[in-house]
Order: sequence, then structure tokens, then C-alpha cells
Amino acid sequence: MIHRRRAGMSALIFTSILTTIVATGGPAFAAAPGNDSYSGSTIVGAIPFTDQVDTTAATSDADDAAIAAQCPDVPAFDASVWYQVTATTDAGLAADVSASNYSAGVFVATGGPGNWTLVACAPGAVGWTTTPGQTYSVIAFDDQIDGAGNGGVLQIAIDVIPPPPTIDATVNPTGVFNIKTGTVTVSGTVTCTGESQFAFLEVQLSQNVGRFIIRGFGGTDVTCDGATRPWSVQVLGDNGKFAGGKALSVTFAVACGAFDCGVDFEERTIQLKGGRR
Repeated sequence: MIHRRRAGMSALIFTSILTTIVATGGPAFAAAPGNDSYSGSTIVGAIPFTDQVDTTAATSDADDAAIAAQCPDVPAFDASVWYQVTATTDAGLAADVSASNYSAGVFVATGGPGNWTLVACAPGAVGWTTTPGQTYSVIAFDDQIDGAGNGGVLQIAIDVIPPPPTIDATVNPTGVFNIKTGTVTVSGTVTCTGESQFAFLEVQLSQNVGRFIIRGFGGTDVTCDGATRPWSVQVLGDNGKFAGGKALSVTFAVACGAFDCGVDFEERTIQLKGGRR
């Protein structure tokens, strides 16, 4: 009697679930985003442009594969969504998807189905030079670097590439060499302005000593805050000791932003004078 009652209840529950599924058209599944493919590309109007989209139901197709095949640095891709932007200047554009809640990358391509040309590709963010009037397809995709899932909440921003930081260095006409160690201290000033991810200064020094040319190298980091700051670098000879007299100093100063670098180059003859023993 008990078994019959349980069987009856099970049948009733099954009938109720089946009725619900039929009435509602089955369980709900997420729909692919409207810009899941090239034909549905979101047209980017004004720059800067931002968008947020759920890509967990996004797919990939032959167009994605044709573009990805031209990018050797992409280990995998899925959950792609498409954008189209037409350049109005040659200032360059950048697409950034690093704020997404999954590991995302970007393809940039020109052309169309069957005739794609890759312009740029990278994880996180990518910048590229532009030709006024040219239309670019920007494809954001799950690069699977995190090894899990299909897409997520995409956050994409497309904007003009910011100008690179500027850097300017001067070199003092006199360097000081240590009589005991043969090392040389070269100095000057450096001014770095703009948004930089890193900035540094390097000195290459060469000097004729007898029948030999003594060469050495040294470097230091640079603070990029718009202020003019003194710098000094110790240079140790790779193949001997520096001595008093003239030496050729070649100084490179580099400051790099997210997509481009500012560079300064100074070459001059300096006088080395002895310091502490």
C-alpha cells in the first residue's frame, strides 16, 4: 500500500513537471548576443566607445578561425563578439577588454568573409595605426588563458591611442672615475612627462686606453612625473678600467606608455676626471 502511494506521487510529480515544460516551451537557455558574428557587428559611432555584453552564449565561426589563423600568439579562442569602427584620423586606435571578468583578447582585421587581413591581435588590449576612412572589424574573444568557461561579462573600450610619454635627457660634460676601481659616474638631468608604464635611462661609455678600447654599460630607472630630475649612472668597464681623459658617452632615455614609447638619444664626448682612491 505504501509503495503504491509513493508510485502515485512520483507519477503526479512527473506529470506536473512535464506539463510545466510543455506550457513554457522547455527550460530557458541564454541567447547568443546580437553581435555574435560579422553580419551582426555592433557599429561603433562616437569615440570614445564603451560596451558591456554577456558573452557566455557567444560562439565562434569560420570568420573567427580565418582571422585567428593569422595570429600566432593566440592559443585558443571562443565566445567572440564583433564590432566595426571606421577611422576618421591617422592618430591610431586602441581596444581594451582587460576590465572583463574573464580572460579576453582582441583581433583587429580589415576585409570581409573569405578575404580577411589581420591588423593586430593581443590579450587584454591592442593598439593599431589607422587610415582615415578605413573600416576595421574589432573582435573580442575568450582567449582561454584562464582555462575555464565560455566567455563572461565583456567590458570593451575603444578610444584614440594616447600620445606616448615624452622624455628628454641631458649629459654633464664631466664624468668622475674611481682611480681604484676604474668605474665612472656619468650624470645629467632627465625630464619625463605623460602616462608611462616604465621609463629608464642607459649609458654606454667607450674610451681609448693605450692600444685598447675600454667599454662599459650602466642604467637607471626614471620617474615620469613631469619634473626635471638629476640622474647618475655608474659604468664599469667590461674589459678593463677607465682612466682620466676623454670618453664617448651614448645615452638612451626611453619612456613607454601602453602602446608606444618616447625616446631620446644623446651622444657626446665627456671628460673623465679622477675621484677618490
